Amino acid sequence: MGEPTPDADSAAWIASLRRTPQQARSRARLARVLDAAERILVEEGVESLTTTRIAAEARVSVGSLYQYLPDRGAIIEALAAGYFAKLEAAMDELVRAASAERWTDPVGVLIDAYAEIYRTEHGFRALWFGNGLTERTRAADREHKRRMADGIRRILLALHLAEDDDNLARACHAAMLAADVLAQEAFRRDTKGDAALLEEAKILLRGYLTDIAARYDVS
Repeated sequence: MGEPTPDADSAAWIASLRRTPQQARSRARLARVLDAAERILVEEGVESLTTTRIAAEARVSVGSLYQYLPDRGAIIEALAAGYFAKLEAAMDELVRAASAERWTDPVGVLIDAYAEIYRTEHGFRALWFGNGLTERTRAADREHKRRMADGIRRILLALHLAEDDDNLARACHAAMLAADVLAQEAFRRDTKGDAALLEEAKILLRGYLTDIAARYDVS
């Protein structure tokens, strides 16, 4: 039986490593390792993310694992990179949809789309709600949120709800940070997302979007 082919998310994990495997076979093996790491994260928690445990789960030698993932911090950083890539790819799809469609409720579309990702990405929740995030991961998360905020900016422009300037970028970043805090709290309360809190988030952010749009004459 051959090695699995890395998918887009595994490729993002691999690209985050301090040393990148060059051969296709090595990349596929590392993708399998990262899949094993995610299973352990979901089933046993971040405390179990050790190189020894992951090597055993993936059926590879600890020595080969050390080349790319020397410690728990590197493992966490690689997993986080995959989750960031998935969220940003979803945002890119929403930008394309906004360019082709007319949304009557942009806030509702965005929150519902990301709530569904939170529901299905058990590893993302396990990592973010645990206590093992590294400083490098937190720094990467800040940059990730800026990229997500830029996605919101592009959506507002595609929907002709604003004009492009520094104020719009700042407002979208604020909206992204508020949405992230509310979403995390909703999923801390309930693994399916606290429906009432998600609805309150929509009300809050619709009001903010109305305020943003009122700053621009886009008629």
